[in-house]
Parts: sequence; C-alpha cells; structure tokens
Amino acid sequence: MLRHAEKVGKKFQNAVPTAIGGLGLVFKLLPRFLSNREDRVPRTPLGPFRTDASIYTKPPASGLRVTWMGHSSMLVEIDGVRVLIDPVWNERASPVEWAGPKRFFAAPLALEDLPRIDVVLVSHDHYDHLAAGTVRKLSGLQPEANWVTSLGVGAILRRFGARAQRITELDWTDTVQVAGADGAKCEITSLPSRHFSGRSFNRFETLWASFVLRGADHKIYFGADSGWWDGFAEIDAAYGPFDLTMLEIGAYNELWKQIHLGPDLAVRAFCAMGGRGLLMPIHWGLFDLALHAWTQPIERLVEIAEAEGLKLWAPKPGVPTEIVRGVEMRSDWWR
Repeated sequence: MLRHAEKVGKKFQNAVPTAIGGLGLVFKLLPRFLSNREDRVPRTPLGPFRTDASIYTKPPASGLRVTWMGHSSMLVEIDGVRVLIDPVWNERASPVEWAGPKRFFAAPLALEDLPRIDVVLVSHDHYDHLAAGTVRKLSGLQPEANWVTSLGVGAILRRFGARAQRITELDWTDTVQVAGADGAKCEITSLPSRHFSGRSFNRFETLWASFVLRGADHKIYFGADSGWWDGFAEIDAAYGPFDLTMLEIGAYNELWKQIHLGPDLAVRAFCAMGGRGLLMPIHWGLFDLALHAWTQPIERLVEIAEAEGLKLWAPKPGVPTEIVRGVEMRSDWWR
C-alpha cells in the first residue's frame, strides 16, 4: 500500500476506499448540532502561553526538542535541523477573517520571534494546516527557509509568497533531504494518510500526506490528518521504530471516522505501529472543529493510555520540551 498516489482524472485517491461526506452529511449533522450541549469551547480564556525564545540559542542536549503551538502546529528541532510543521498563526481556521473556527488561545510565540527555520513542512491544504496570512508573513520573515509539501500544494504556497525555488512537492514515498545551518541533515519522507484536500470546491485536487522525519539519531512520525487504515503497521515496518509518533485525536466524529482518528483509533494506530516510543497527541486543543467537548479527546486518550500502559508525550503549549527516549511527559494544562 506504500506507493505513489493514484489519480482518477484530476482527483487524487486514498490508498483504501474512503467515503467523504457531502450534502447528506449536513442533514445528518444538523440535528446533532442543534441538540449538542457539550463545552466545545473553553468556558474561561486559556493562557496566555508564552515561549521563551532564548531557549533556542542552545541546541537540545538530547538532540530532539518540540515546541507544540496547539493543534498540529509545532517547531521540531531534530539533530541540528529546525522543522516548522503546519504553521497556523491566524486567528481563525477559515477562508475569511471575520468568521469560522477561532483560536482558543493566542500563539505562544510571534512569528517575528521564531528562530531561524530550515524547512517549513505543510502536510495538506486545509485551513487549519495552511493559513494564507501565516504563509505570507513567514515567507517574508524567513526568506531562506525551504518549504516541503504535498503534490499540488506548492502553487498555493507560491500564491501566498513562498519562493518557488524554495518549494519541494513530494508524492507518497518520495524523500527529500534538508540541511541545518551547521551542515546537519534531515530526511523527510512523504507517506499516505487517509484524508482528503481542498480549500473550496476543489476536493482531492492536491495531495495530503503523513511524514517521517529522520535525523542523524532520531526518527519522528507526523501522522497529520488521517483516519484509520491498515497502512500504519506497514509504515512502522518500513520506516520505524519512531522515538515520537504524532497522531491526531481531535475534531473527530463517528460520521467522519474514515478521515479522522480520534483518541481510540489513534491508540489503535499507535499499537499497530508497535506501541514503542512515545505517543504525542496532535490536532486538538485550539479550534472547535467537531461536536465533542474541547477536552474530551485528551481526557479519553489519558484514560486509554493509563489502562493500556502507553507512554504519552503531551507538553504544555509553547514550551520548548526535550524528548528523552522512553521518558513520558504529561501536562495537565487543559484541566
């Protein structure tokens, strides 16, 4: 199943048959939305969270450090290379500034205060992973940064200001090597995920992906957005084991479980990948994108992890935190 993406006409296909909700989903969802009583947004303001940017003046002693900015946005420092993943600093995950899902808390670090970035990794073109305002500003502040993304997404990045010569598009199973300031190397490999793409009515016309980041001493799996599929075990067999496995737990629902894992299926995926290393929950805690309570995904994940003896790595937003192999890290900031 780990092969280049296939297309039918203009549309990319998932590695396994996948149903994406259309107009019929709206009619199913509406009564649930109207009767929903969950705390989908925090009752009291969160934060403020603050990142101490001076920490970046020294490399992580372990060789691996992650600053989670909320949702799927994070700065990964892996064996001398800085990778900024799915950066969304916009106020809303939306095509407009005046409506749409609004952030639960402000970005812990201004784009202007980021350290030098070697590569910006954009998994797919959805608004909670690719924000026009963020790309415009970041491309001006970090003109020498490289951009790595999925097939077809480069045109969107160019439109928002990223330099064409700095953009690399990857098909599934393609690999590119990126370099840090001091000659350190990191390989980024694109792999299938079970999801879709589109910023308007152009669904499936750009590719979506998960990624392996391999430095000199560490390996990370960034699952991006995905539903459950049998490829997780194959990914681990071909590219693992991983020191840190990032899997989405939020914005899920039974109606769209084919394209979003949620906590139970994230654990299933992690176990299919051997259950080794540390499981980092992503895609939660910043935007209201489903019907569940905003804390429900992490509460459920903690419950399962404690029952099954899994090691979680769940830092506080904005705190540059080192990963030490096999050492669990939990923050209860969301409580």
